[in-house]
Amino acid sequence: MAGFDGGSAEGTEFDFSPGAEIPLSGSAGQTAASNALASAAYRDGPVEDLIKANEEAKQKPPKLSLFEPNLGEAFSRAVQTRLLGGARKPLIQSFGTEPQAVVEHCLAANRIRKARDTRLTVVMVIFGLLFLPGVLLWLLTFQLRRSIAGAQDKRVGAFGMAALVAVGVLAVLFLIKLPYGGLLGLYLRSMVVVPIVGWLWAKRICEQYAKDLRARWESLLAGGGIGAKIPEAVPRDPGDAGAERIRLGLAKLGAEQASNLVYYAGPKGILGMGTRWGSWQLAEELVPADPGGDINPFRSWDVVKAIHDQLRMLERGPLHTGGFPVPGIQHWIVSPVGEGAKEVSRPEGQEVEGYRIRDFEVQRICNEQQFGSGNRHYLGVQFVLWDGQLVITLLISVTVLHHTLRVEVTGHALGPVHPLFTSKPKAKTKEVSKSVKFWETKEITLPLVEAREVVRLAARAPFTWFPPVLDFLGGKLSLPEPFGLRHAWADKPWRHRFMADDALRAATPVLRVVHSAAIRVLEENGCVTDQFGARSQVLSGMVQGAEPGKSDAYDA
Repeated sequence: MAGFDGGSAEGTEFDFSPGAEIPLSGSAGQTAASNALASAAYRDGPVEDLIKANEEAKQKPPKLSLFEPNLGEAFSRAVQTRLLGGARKPLIQSFGTEPQAVVEHCLAANRIRKARDTRLTVVMVIFGLLFLPGVLLWLLTFQLRRSIAGAQDKRVGAFGMAALVAVGVLAVLFLIKLPYGGLLGLYLRSMVVVPIVGWLWAKRICEQYAKDLRARWESLLAGGGIGAKIPEAVPRDPGDAGAERIRLGLAKLGAEQASNLVYYAGPKGILGMGTRWGSWQLAEELVPADPGGDINPFRSWDVVKAIHDQLRMLERGPLHTGGFPVPGIQHWIVSPVGEGAKEVSRPEGQEVEGYRIRDFEVQRICNEQQFGSGNRHYLGVQFVLWDGQLVITLLISVTVLHHTLRVEVTGHALGPVHPLFTSKPKAKTKEVSKSVKFWETKEITLPLVEAREVVRLAARAPFTWFPPVLDFLGGKLSLPEPFGLRHAWADKPWRHRFMADDALRAATPVLRVVHSAAIRVLEENGCVTDQFGARSQVLSGMVQGAEPGKSDAYDA
């Protein structure tokens, strides 16, 4: 499973010429979740929708609401800064998705918006800088209306609209009754009219790019293959520091995705894998088969290795009925962090290679760190289903304390991405009464880009060249920490009957394979297996009626 190993691009040819279409890096069958998350980069809704999907995400209040970003702008900016920033914190793996593809689409969306803002900046210079007093007057009017109409009180909102109409009337009277003549009078009249002409030009630009962004949004959710065009990620010369920084950032992201270190955060479960919904423990005494002899010495790793080899045969069965897809099998090191931890740390030293714990250290942890503080070893078998929308992970741990061997299997499930990310773009409509048959209503199509949206984009355009200034004026989105693209906006799988069934069904065959492999190792090393076999039969019956619970939330 490519997503389990950090993704692969075997058989894919990349064109690194300037302006190349970067192929979607998700493996076959794992693109739905990646495309859904990537579509957020092209959306045009309010940021509040994203915060409702995860209340741990925060938005810094804007100084002026006229400069406030929409959902797509805030998401693209936040993801690009968080995942490619120079001083960024470690990331949580995004199982079932390809975070690199999401970041590439965020870069592409920012590139499209920057091209739009370049043209809008030209409009603002021509029609705004030369007639600055009039532009400031109109901007002040729209800011006043935006501030007042945004209130919950509808009467106050209506007052905001009335204020805008009143300013328009005063502007007309100003043009008619202007006491000045000559060149000064002509400039003062132009100061009111010319910004309106600039607004009409800006509206055409905004509509053109809005159609492009919406087309990409819709294509991603429809399974289309519109790639993320990011020529700025392709170095043009050896001194192209910006492109090299993006290239290294994407490579670092892929390396972190391939890490075998995960974090347990109490009731939140293992970050990136979801909460633990079930646990089955086989724990019995080690008794030598020969009453007068001893058992052959073996270690936890010997049992784990036998289980690992047997799990590789999961996709094979006696009947040709489809069955399991090829699972991803991985040795995991689980590090405990606090439930309210805002960041995680990556270990360093000779035991670490890149972002992965070396094999000899994994084996040492498996054999020695079974009690007390420290990291723990788990053998994981993972299924990515429903085009990446469902991630089922079953973790196996083997411990030996005194004369007791314990083999524990725990089930984790990460559900589909929040429905916000799977909603397709819809035409903006409004229901109004018919002019003649007023008791009947009809639906009219509204402009794709409203007047206030044109003003907002035009006002923000010159400041996009200075992102910190724009963040100060319009606020910015803070992503939930510890951050991982997949688990931050994952929904519960138990609301979807088929997904829930798949999670429950996977536990039974995996549990039986684990038990049979462990008992075989005991037999080979001269242990009595009767008690283990009896307990295995009991657990085999219990797992058939498995129901999801909250195994990480102890009622104590």
